[in-house]
Amino acid sequence: MKIKIIVHKAEEGGFWAEVPAIPGCFTQGDTWEELLPNVYEAIEAFLSVEIEDVKLKPEDKVLEIAV
Repeated sequence: MKIKIIVHKAEEGGFWAEVPAIPGCFTQGDTWEELLPNVYEAIEAFLSVEIEDVKLKPEDKVLEIAV
């Protein structure tokens, strides 16, 4: 899956990034080297689902797919 991000220079220094395809998904970093792992972490957090919070019936199946 490829997701576009928009990186902005922060007024106070460093950078912040937003993910337009995932409303509310933002992160920041003092350097590029710090920002990029934070972007991956933010996207993963927004897309992850805690299975424990979902009510499943015995016939339901949980699948993990890559897109």
